[in-house]
Amino acid sequence: METSQDKWVSLLLAIGLHLALFGLLFVGALWHTQPEVLSIRGEPIEAMLMSAPPPSGAKPSQKPAPKPVERPAQPKPEERETAPAPQPKPSPSPQTANEAPQPKPQTPVAQPDTVDREKAARAALAEREKAEQEQKERRRQEQILLDEQKKQEEAERMQRLRQQEEERQKQLEDIRRQREEAEKKRKREQEALQQLADRRASQNPPAQRVDTRETRPVQEIGNRGVDESLLGRYKVAIQQLVMANWSRPETAQAGIRCSLKIVQIIGGEVIQASVISPCNADPLTRRSIEAAVLKAQPLPYQGFESVFQREIVFNFTYDGN
Repeated sequence: METSQDKWVSLLLAIGLHLALFGLLFVGALWHTQPEVLSIRGEPIEAMLMSAPPPSGAKPSQKPAPKPVERPAQPKPEERETAPAPQPKPSPSPQTANEAPQPKPQTPVAQPDTVDREKAARAALAEREKAEQEQKERRRQEQILLDEQKKQEEAERMQRLRQQEEERQKQLEDIRRQREEAEKKRKREQEALQQLADRRASQNPPAQRVDTRETRPVQEIGNRGVDESLLGRYKVAIQQLVMANWSRPETAQAGIRCSLKIVQIIGGEVIQASVISPCNADPLTRRSIEAAVLKAQPLPYQGFESVFQREIVFNFTYDGN
């Protein structure tokens, strides 16, 4: 691509070429000389026209023949030499002819350099444009790859989220199913325990219910141990009353050892009864023990007011007898 500097250089070269041509023409005109005109002293010679001789039959004229005019030999060539010839069109002198074409090679000398510079500039511009185009193409390809990578990562992230959500839903479903199964099992065990209690109640009328508070005084309550304190007798009385009201399920085996926690109010009314660890009984037996506590209320209170405890923990034992 031609720059403004190249344009100015070309313009200056053209102006210089024209000035050189005009200078050569002016020098040639100075070297050209006008032909010198000869000037000779004396009067100019006049020529007279002579008539043709008369025919042979005619009489000669009586007039004397004119005296012939002598013509000098020298002036004739001088007149021919001095006769002004038409001036030819001035032609350039040899020096001018040799110098006039001299500027012509100047244009080819300067032109190839300009053409080369223009070609080099165009080539450089084309190369730069090509490099820019290649760089743009590389950036476009990189952007395409980056977009595809982002889409792939987003798809993988969404897939992981879906899998996590499915896994969470599956876990929740398993928990709900386990709870439902546990609730169904609890209801079945509760029904079985209730049926067993009803069957035992039908076999033992309420009038025959064992009540240590009525059959024995406080001083006689015990389990043949060495603890003679009133608190020890209080716990034994509760244990014997609960055992007397326990409906042993068929799954209960000898050797049961369970800790039983009872929450009560003054007078022996039970608020809560729960089997706690350690306990080696099965769930159905545990529920039967808790039901025995509720069935045995009100728990012993009269005579044990001084050692009454709102919360009391004792061991429930069954050895098969």
